[in-house]
Amino acid sequence: MLVSFIDESIPYDGHSPNSQPLGGGEKALAGLAAALARAGHTVRVFNRCAFPIVIDGVSWQPLDDCRAAQSDWLIVHKDPRMLGRIADAKRRALLLSGSAEVLGDVRLEALIKEFEPTLIFFGKAHSCSMPAALQSMASVSLELGVSEFYRKAAPMAPVNPPRALVTTHPGRGLDWLLDVWCEKIFPEIPWAELHIYSTVLERGALGATIPERLVPVFNKARAAEAQGVRLKRPLGDAEMIDAYRQARVHLYPGSERDMLCSTLAETQSVGLPCVVRPLGATKERMRDGESGYLAEDGDAFAAAAKALLLDTDIFNSFSEQARASQANGNWDHAVRQLTQVMV
Repeated sequence: MLVSFIDESIPYDGHSPNSQPLGGGEKALAGLAAALARAGHTVRVFNRCAFPIVIDGVSWQPLDDCRAAQSDWLIVHKDPRMLGRIADAKRRALLLSGSAEVLGDVRLEALIKEFEPTLIFFGKAHSCSMPAALQSMASVSLELGVSEFYRKAAPMAPVNPPRALVTTHPGRGLDWLLDVWCEKIFPEIPWAELHIYSTVLERGALGATIPERLVPVFNKARAAEAQGVRLKRPLGDAEMIDAYRQARVHLYPGSERDMLCSTLAETQSVGLPCVVRPLGATKERMRDGESGYLAEDGDAFAAAAKALLLDTDIFNSFSEQARASQANGNWDHAVRQLTQVMV
């Protein structure tokens, strides 16, 4: 079967997840494409990659050079406007990495109804974000895969002083989390550190201009350096593993619009326990009371974080459960789910 992916988002290819920071949607596309190739399909990706290249059996080609006339399956990432890019596609699908609420826009809804793609989701929270007008559309919900770099990582090696880390987008609850850290956690563990992995905030710390809406949270993070807050540059999978292995807890404030929570799945795979708010898809990426804690408010969030930062027995138990929970979370399994609707 010939499977074609189209993604107009950002420049990347099949090597990118291991070598540079990449969004969850782009990682999902790369993971699915490689797994489909392993399953024996002919797979090509048209996106903003710099030049044609074959990686893990997948042909990556610049979108501007796309002259494809037909495909058995056309899978478009995020943008319904690309659904007609290959005229003779026997079947079409829309791979969603954010909330499906955006499809409620009248213009996009019309495209969805015209091309009738199968909608690809990653979990219950994701599929439940579908606008009412489109709920009769064909869809499939896949388990979110995780790179083998994480699933096969070396054992955890937490450092001292104890370290918490954050990978959330700074506009999705980081302001709230900084207040919890500075007011409820750090005063009781004044030797602990909070490492915030954010491309935009780290660039801001180096003098680059950042979006105006993020200036307040950037200023708050910089002002909290005396409370152990450190701004860090996100890295590719191969290097982020060590950052995850050295921490004791992943603090994830969550957002109602965060439908993938992909870094949460990755840190769980490595064996890093978490504390999360029950927002978006967080509940689907961890096991409450086993691999991490769900916390409804700031007091509960702080108490859970302090337990994992300070109590080695709790940390070890939760770490073991976190790693076990993601042992089979590979993209090959997701492809087996996907191919059930591709026949």
